[in-house]
Amino acid sequence: MNSLPTLQVLNLSMRFGGIQAIREVSFQVEEGELFALIGPNGAGKSTIFNCVNGLYKPTQGMILFQGEDITGLKSFRIAHKGIARTFQNIALFHHMTVLDNLLLGRNPYLHAGVLGGGFFFGKALREEIESRKDVEEIIDFLEIEGFRKKIVGSLPFGIQRRIELGRALAMKPKLLLLDEPVSGMNAEEREDMARFILDIKEELGTTVVLIDHDMGVVMDIADRIVVLNFGTKIAEGAPKQIAADPGVIQAYLGEERQ
Repeated sequence: MNSLPTLQVLNLSMRFGGIQAIREVSFQVEEGELFALIGPNGAGKSTIFNCVNGLYKPTQGMILFQGEDITGLKSFRIAHKGIARTFQNIALFHHMTVLDNLLLGRNPYLHAGVLGGGFFFGKALREEIESRKDVEEIIDFLEIEGFRKKIVGSLPFGIQRRIELGRALAMKPKLLLLDEPVSGMNAEEREDMARFILDIKEELGTTVVLIDHDMGVVMDIADRIVVLNFGTKIAEGAPKQIAADPGVIQAYLGEERQ
């Protein structure tokens, strides 16, 4: 196991004009951990994700991935280093099939040139065979065998969530960022997604950072949790510690529990 943390966020701040979205937030995520960021709406959770995967360049602070400074790198470079992400609002190609959407996640591993790709031989052929093998394994893993040739836009919301997760997994990430993966799901779909997230950690050995408002799911599956409120870290610890923390209770309920 790598002795370095998978992810280190150090004194991270992000300002949009006069709005301080996050203020000097620090935490680290160990290899193989299932880590959660929680907090009320507007707490800065998605802003941190956007900084980690290169959509935003932070105003201040540093982000280290396996000890390497990735602060301010472009999103495609961060993806190539092994960080994948799902989004709160599903970002699939709805007119394409499930299989084609999943194959798009293999792009960081396609290196054949224009000539090889155009005539589909040699390296391009080997990459295509390998990509399809990997994607079929993901289809089996996420139990979506019956949907592989379906148009994504015709599928239920919960299945689309699963497909977006599959596309991120197709990148073979070392770090997987999940932005509200159970949002909008019914109870059965949430339970299925929680099981898949645990399997990603335990069977695939992938380090996972999760944002979600479903406290039941977070408390059940997370190893450690950081709580944000108004862009500031107010608590960090195991789920039982977080559930009993007066500052966390106040942030969520507006008053301390007596």
